[in-house]
Amino acid sequence: MAQDISDILDDLDELAGQESEVSLGDVVERIGPRGPGVMLFLPGALGATPVGGIPGMPSVIGLFVAMLSVQILIGRNHLWLPGFLRRRSVGDDRLRGSVARLRKPAGWIDRHFGQRLEWAAGEVARRVVAGICLVLAATLPPLEVVPFAALAPFAAIGLNGLALTLRDGLLTLAGVAASLAALWSIWAVLPFG
Repeated sequence: MAQDISDILDDLDELAGQESEVSLGDVVERIGPRGPGVMLFLPGALGATPVGGIPGMPSVIGLFVAMLSVQILIGRNHLWLPGFLRRRSVGDDRLRGSVARLRKPAGWIDRHFGQRLEWAAGEVARRVVAGICLVLAATLPPLEVVPFAALAPFAAIGLNGLALTLRDGLLTLAGVAASLAALWSIWAVLPFG
């Protein structure tokens, strides 16, 4: 079932109101079966910012994306995270501030995306997207040798995660196209290209 981004933000805001510190494990539990798409979108979006240019970050984020992608490939709806990641937490005020900043873009996304070309947003497409994200994650460590070369794969991972979250087939097709473009750009950037 597709879910509006605003609904997910409502859940996170409610979670922040219940506890003074919110762990990543709490977030994963609250998001539930909507988690795989959201959890791919977040590292993709993070890596597409200047954070992705910090030495070592593409490999760390790539490992996280690979772990999530494998779980989606094997059909898990509720994600497993290692304890050290589940325990990572943020103050409720910081989470609420982040949620507040995301409200306007989330409203725009909710109005313009979701529930199109359902044949391209089903279970098979979900696993294909996870496989593509796994391949993109594997390219991230070698891309660290070229500053900001990981931008294209991170953007494609983020777009694929958004497509999974919204169950939007047109967005899924755009994510696959962006992934193929990212792989082509990697081939051009690395020494074997």
